[in-house]
Amino acid sequence: MELSAIWVYLASQPLLWLALTVSVYWLAQQLYAATHRFALFNPVLVSITTIVGLLLATHTDYDQYFDGAQFIHFLLGPATVALSVPLVGQLPTLKRNFVPISIALLVGSLTGILSTVALCRLLGIDGHMLLSLLPRSITTPIAMGVSDQIGGSAELTVVFVVITGVLGGAFGTLLLGRLTQSDPIASGFALGMTSHGIGTARAFEYSETAGAFAGLAMGLNGALTAALVPLIVWLLAL
Repeated sequence: MELSAIWVYLASQPLLWLALTVSVYWLAQQLYAATHRFALFNPVLVSITTIVGLLLATHTDYDQYFDGAQFIHFLLGPATVALSVPLVGQLPTLKRNFVPISIALLVGSLTGILSTVALCRLLGIDGHMLLSLLPRSITTPIAMGVSDQIGGSAELTVVFVVITGVLGGAFGTLLLGRLTQSDPIASGFALGMTSHGIGTARAFEYSETAGAFAGLAMGLNGALTAALVPLIVWLLAL
């Protein structure tokens, strides 16, 4: 049997892309560890680049890929909820820091939204594209719902969310290091707020406390941004 015929047969099997996605991510993790967690070798960034390359090389459209890999998408919701588990052990710390965390949450959420509006205005981006960009700093399931609600494109929003997460996860810790910010609560909260799931994963690499507060920031910022974005769209007549 010719190689092309074998590929046609394999490509028609629903589990092919699921297996390839898991395998690529595992290999990306090994590369990340081998390069001592170098920012540009972030496993998510490497996996996305590799999968996109495979899709282009094999002329596979996204719908066909998603049919096989959608189980991973299904797990996104439960995985996000599971991030609350480590926070249970941090409840005393959360109570002690309730006021500064609340202020940081409000300021961070507003900064993420309004800075996006300002940059889009500066670059001449408006309409559909601007609306799709507004929820970029929150986790994918919530961002897609917010984008649909305000008239953006959920598909575009997913792209912007991933880019935001990858860049934040790759360079956020470097920036925090430059700022000499070593407090696990502050650094974890900052990573979760700006880089959602990917930033939270990075925070867990440093400590469980940082990861727990990153998960908290991701969840709270998602809820607050979902409430603020439609209001800001209405107030600014975007």
